[in-house]
Amino acid sequence: MISQKKNKENKIRVGITHGDLNGINYEVIIKALNDNRLLEMFTPVIYGLSKILSYNRKNLNFNDFNYKIIRDARQAYNQKINIVNLSNDEIRIEYGKSTEAAGEFAYQALEQAVKDLKDNKIDIVVTAPINKAGIHSEKFNFPGHTEFFTKRFECEDSLMLMVHDQLKIGVVTGHVPLREVVPAVNHELITRKIKILNDSLIRDFDISRPKIAVLGINPHAGDQGLIGDEDDHIVSAAVISTKKSGLLVYGPFPADGFFGSDEYTKYDAILAMYHDQGLIPFKTLAFDAGVNFTAGLPVVRTSPAHGTAYDKAGRNIASAKSMRESIYLAVNIFRQRKSYEEMTKNRLRTGLMDEYGNNRHSGETGELKKAED
Repeated sequence: MISQKKNKENKIRVGITHGDLNGINYEVIIKALNDNRLLEMFTPVIYGLSKILSYNRKNLNFNDFNYKIIRDARQAYNQKINIVNLSNDEIRIEYGKSTEAAGEFAYQALEQAVKDLKDNKIDIVVTAPINKAGIHSEKFNFPGHTEFFTKRFECEDSLMLMVHDQLKIGVVTGHVPLREVVPAVNHELITRKIKILNDSLIRDFDISRPKIAVLGINPHAGDQGLIGDEDDHIVSAAVISTKKSGLLVYGPFPADGFFGSDEYTKYDAILAMYHDQGLIPFKTLAFDAGVNFTAGLPVVRTSPAHGTAYDKAGRNIASAKSMRESIYLAVNIFRQRKSYEEMTKNRLRTGLMDEYGNNRHSGETGELKKAED
């Protein structure tokens, strides 16, 4: 649940892109927002199609779900659910199918939300799932949301970080074919992802000295070279170098035993080498309430851990828990970043920290301890 007190005067504007309209997205958006108490905490701005929203409201029998249709996010009403209407055309819903129209409107919603984020019309964005094959085109030539937002905000890199309560799992290589994983994994990439993860844990999750576990790339983390030497020559070297820089990094750990025991509970976050190595255990442990967060961006973007769920579309059986948790997490991270920035300014002002973020008295580099008060 959202941790800080509500601010009636300056509510956070939460952009929500509708994703694939033929999946469960409108259902989980309606269910997640169908509690007027949430409107005391933030202002929702859906990027989608008002006619599709109306159809789903009726289909789901949520007749008391009310909203305002607006042309521009700046027109968003407080205490109301708002929708930036992308088109007044008649759009056919084909539940459970990937269609060109659904892909096009999923793309339009993302582009409009990005523009509004850059123009400060919304504060954060929650992206409902897309069908990657359906949205793929000359305009959207990305493996997924993570890469799209990384490019649009001109970041050198980012990190897909799956979050549920205390469980946080990031991946070094995201949406790439398995055959390309080993060639892609190198010392520079691993160290960069570790630093993004470490910085996010401090800035976004208020963990002053994060403890990070790194998984091996081979079975049994290579078994001392018997099952590949990448763990000894690449992964281990990256762990050692980041540890020397002052970070609390451990590994590489064999993935099966790490998750098979309770070892994963002893760390603030885990860095997996590839997509399924991290997401299979994550979704096994936290599928219904998991959140996909893109760490390393200048803006806050989250998404439900599930996909379009075509098999459930239009049947009023989808759980909105992951969507709801995605909204809560985005709001909390936005607020935490504000607190972190204010703390940093105070420390710079009082001389406790130099301009590079180094604590003058403790000798720590690039990290903050929690304020003593």
